Amino acid sequence: MKFLDQVKIYIKAGDGGSGSPSFRREKFIEFGGPDGGDGGKGGSIILKSERNLNTLIDYRYQQHFKAKRGGDGKGKKKTGKGGENLFLKVPLGTQVFEEDNKTLIYDFKKQNEEFVVANGGRGGFGNTRFKSSTNRAPRKFTKGTKGEDFWIWLQLKTIADIGIIGMPNAGKSSLLASITSATPKIANYKFTTLNPNLGVALYDDKEITLADIPGLIEGAHIGIGLGMKFLKHIERCKTLLHLIDVSEDNLVKNYRQIRNELKKYSNELVKKDELIVFNKVDLIDNDSLNKKVKEFEKKVKRKVLSISTLDKKLISVIKSKLLKYVS
Repeated sequence: MKFLDQVKIYIKAGDGGSGSPSFRREKFIEFGGPDGGDGGKGGSIILKSERNLNTLIDYRYQQHFKAKRGGDGKGKKKTGKGGENLFLKVPLGTQVFEEDNKTLIYDFKKQNEEFVVANGGRGGFGNTRFKSSTNRAPRKFTKGTKGEDFWIWLQLKTIADIGIIGMPNAGKSSLLASITSATPKIANYKFTTLNPNLGVALYDDKEITLADIPGLIEGAHIGIGLGMKFLKHIERCKTLLHLIDVSEDNLVKNYRQIRNELKKYSNELVKKDELIVFNKVDLIDNDSLNKKVKEFEKKVKRKVLSISTLDKKLISVIKSKLLKYVS
């Protein structure tokens, strides 16, 4: 399934049905009078959040959505049938914007939330409504009002307990595959991950949702590489797991570079809880590893956890550590 995190769609709620101008014309009723019923309400368009969805690809090839019109009123004071509401499913974490793509209308943060994004038109009045002591045979009736219609933008910001960040090729996808049942693309070249991947890890009967965010490089906050497009997904993560390839040189520089990109994009990102993890420890000897860990912790003044995605025991340790960051 392809990943799509932004779409523009046109929505049209149903128009209200017209009222009826009907009169009773029964054989043995001399003064039948008006008996026109009201028109039915037009169907509304309702957005509903769905946890099992993680992309907006369903709206890639269909951008126009219209709800049903309300039925017209009938004689014998029968009200027209209401138009059926149209439900559109969106992933959890979807934000709804007006056509300018700046004005936020609604933000889906919980599962099975519903939001009426376009209201159906009201049904018109039948002539029965206009009967009075001075007007016993009104021919007046009203048409239903138009349903709301406009363009909106849907933007998806991934919601996860843990967001895995780091430089390209740090092993983020491998880590996600090791601790969850997700199957992200894994290869030995930069920018293997072109879209955020979600996975769920189980530990002590608790679920931990993780998101593998595409690699960040210097200048990501202004659009260099893939960063700016996906930095917004990090905003939704409760905690950041900063993965660093321990076999690389300048570990402190690489760490600070990523932190700098987060800060330039939003100060809120650097305020999040962070777990720093050295990955690929199987590629260097123990002495070199210990030296790098001590040097890093001294300069950054943060504790580091060392793992290899090939070591199941270390993966279990990571899972237990992640539980502390999940409320």
